[in-house]
Amino acid sequence: MPSIKRKFDILGKERKETLLRQIATYFKTERELEIGVIAAEEILDFFMEALVPTIYNQAVTDAKTVMKQSFDNLEVDLDLLLHK
Repeated sequence: MPSIKRKFDILGKERKETLLRQIATYFKTERELEIGVIAAEEILDFFMEALVPTIYNQAVTDAKTVMKQSFDNLEVDLDLLLHK
């Protein structure tokens, strides 16, 4: 049976299966509710769609900050190399 490719399907097969088991276990232990794989996939898809853009944007912002700091440090290092 071919798998369905979803919009935010960025997880590897093993990681996705682990998360689906964790979701099902959470509902069983915390909510005393047994859910199947399809329900767990829908929950995972919901949170992936809701969170991935925010996490991605924060990661890009963090990377920009690190790069800016690195370039600032590089500028200082290059200024120290100048003969006066």
